[in-house]
Amino acid sequence: MDKEKTKYLLEEKDMPTQWYNIQADLPEPLPPLLHPVTKEPTILPPPLFVDELNKQEFSKERYIDIPEEVQSIYRQWRPTTLFRAHRLEKALDTPAKIYYKFEDSSPAGSHKPNTAVAQAYYNKKAGVKRLTTETGAGQWGSALSMACMYFGLELKVYMVRISYQQKPYRRNLMEVWGAKCVASPSPDTQIGKKFYDENPNHPGSLGMAISEAVEDAATHDDTKYALGSVLNHVLMHQTVIGLETKKMMERIGTYPDIIVGCVGGGSNFAGMFLPFVKDMIDKKHKPKIICVEPTGAPSITKGLLAYDYGDVAGMAPICFMHTLGHAFIPAPLHAGGLRYHGMAPIVSHMVKLGLIEAVSVPQLGTFEAGIQFARTEGYISAPETDHAIRVTIDEALKCKQEGKSKVILLAHSGHGHFDMAAYDAYLAGKLEDFELPEAKIKEALAQLPQIPKK
Repeated sequence: MDKEKTKYLLEEKDMPTQWYNIQADLPEPLPPLLHPVTKEPTILPPPLFVDELNKQEFSKERYIDIPEEVQSIYRQWRPTTLFRAHRLEKALDTPAKIYYKFEDSSPAGSHKPNTAVAQAYYNKKAGVKRLTTETGAGQWGSALSMACMYFGLELKVYMVRISYQQKPYRRNLMEVWGAKCVASPSPDTQIGKKFYDENPNHPGSLGMAISEAVEDAATHDDTKYALGSVLNHVLMHQTVIGLETKKMMERIGTYPDIIVGCVGGGSNFAGMFLPFVKDMIDKKHKPKIICVEPTGAPSITKGLLAYDYGDVAGMAPICFMHTLGHAFIPAPLHAGGLRYHGMAPIVSHMVKLGLIEAVSVPQLGTFEAGIQFARTEGYISAPETDHAIRVTIDEALKCKQEGKSKVILLAHSGHGHFDMAAYDAYLAGKLEDFELPEAKIKEALAQLPQIPKK
């Protein structure tokens, strides 16, 4: 192996042609989704998604073919690059070997198009004319806008108001690709109008924006809903990240001891670690897998593992997941993609089974890490990604203290080119940390749905 090599690339012909479905290999099956009204096990209610996505949501097939129409768009940026962080390693004076999988090179600047393109394709194939969705920081909204542009679909995006205000260029990006973007809560839906009339400057939440997008889809015959995280089919579409990474590392002749990524709903990091979890289940390897979340929205580290609604209004499916309560309104973190009240059921299931672990980190420390990464590796990362960089640096420093040379793999989920206002605020000393009051969590958890005992 060339010790000085910096980037590792696969050819287009080596790109995965199938997504990996962890449900085929789970040692214990996922708890079922529940209907938001009947609270009985169900397929996704109401019929928010097209049939093929519903099938994928519950499929037990280990591998599902990626349609050629999707692969042809993937090839614009996939396979993505695996970098060795030589300069960061030198700055930290660590014996650790740090690699990062770079999802920033997609046209939308993040991992999100991996599922956005797939979802737009299946909706177009089913004859759908219009989609609705929500977005936090705007990475998902912009990715789906791009995907809908490719397939000629109309899109309306409900963007969490605080992010709509903090990240105007994300909104502009959606509009350039032809989508309509409004701040949530908005006066455009019944649930949004309720919160908007109470407070036109309400900061919003992902759960609230989901409710608006779901209501919009449910009240228009030509419209379906698309979700950028949390659900099984979304995480499965993201496994192209981990499948490419495994193939690259096999060619390098190495394997990660530690895998680190940020989690909001969980799709980016699950896309990286799920193919490696299969190795753990098969007892081939046992890497330490660390999910990183913000202290301002710590669903795994401080939430409850329970059945909860995926949205504020209780219109989305009830999922068994780590949750802070669907009524939880998070602090105005600049990492808007990590402000969700819940977690992907698969990620929560992995934590429950002891296959992965979670930590939470404060906002200031993440920007400090992002600055250090930018000043060594050159890339300016999204505030969400900075959370994973923080823990990657911490783990590398532990290697220095212990005198151990471990291989650390970072899931680099997106760039921060549209987040410079956040970096400006950090450099000006205007950012603050958010420690979540226990009373606030208890108040939101008190509103969990009452599930009848069987």
